[in-house]
Amino acid sequence: MTAPLVLKVAAAQYPIGAPASLSEWEAKIAAWVADGAATGAELLVFPEYAAIEQAAALGPEVYNDLTTTLERVAALAEARVALHAALAKQHGVHILVGSGPAKHTDGRFVNAAQLVTPSGKVGVQEKLIMTPFEHNWGVTAGSPLRVFATTLGKLAVLICYDSEFPLLVRAMAEAGAEVVLVPSCTERVSGYHRVRTGSQARALENTIVTVQSPTVGDAPWSPAVDLNVGAAGIYVPPEQGVSDTGVLAEGVLNAAQWVHAAADLAALRRLRTSGEMRNFGDWPAQPGAAPLKHTVEMISLL
Repeated sequence: MTAPLVLKVAAAQYPIGAPASLSEWEAKIAAWVADGAATGAELLVFPEYAAIEQAAALGPEVYNDLTTTLERVAALAEARVALHAALAKQHGVHILVGSGPAKHTDGRFVNAAQLVTPSGKVGVQEKLIMTPFEHNWGVTAGSPLRVFATTLGKLAVLICYDSEFPLLVRAMAEAGAEVVLVPSCTERVSGYHRVRTGSQARALENTIVTVQSPTVGDAPWSPAVDLNVGAAGIYVPPEQGVSDTGVLAEGVLNAAQWVHAAADLAALRRLRTSGEMRNFGDWPAQPGAAPLKHTVEMISLL
């Protein structure tokens, strides 16, 4: 199937709450997906560590202890992805599931986000570079970098801090990614702006779309996601005829809302050879530029 020339995408500014039960959490996710699909978007993006909200439903003996939170929320991953897959089929949309802990067979925990399609295909991207909090929490670096071939085009995911490292996105772009999803979870305005700045810079450098989706609101019950600050944004290179500012859409700081836009992928392809600037093609002209060492797996979700 030919990928669309225009991609309609919606990014959640998702409020971390305190659901009293897993059923209540499921109802909340279903309502959010329905609202996101109602914007006309074909792709819905949920934020980093949105899955930790499930810990509230498991009681204080779980959410008060970080290690227990990892164990119990990781154990819910299969059911969590299945719920989103069912909603993706129901609404005919692709969904990036809010990331959460996943446990490897060697006992390590990683931070993983799953991309689900309306047909039930699932792709997984793990976070590669850990923050100081994640190091302290016991969350470890995952691998590898992946690009997902979908009916919407070639998509990639970089979780929060990963977006601040140019060579990761460059490897994905060289592997064909035209849209990079950036789920985030930051506790300060400065942290939000780091990820926002990284997302905008990666769009500029690679002539691609980047989509940031943050957690918002306070969750004092959780030592993991207690403070959440951010705004969703959909970014492209600042180019005449595409966007003078590079911002296709951006939310109100800390509001619970969907932010959506239509990204003209055909126009971005043209910019690589006929734009005001040719950042994607001129990358090798940088002093010290060298062939990238990152291996990128191409995963078919067609």
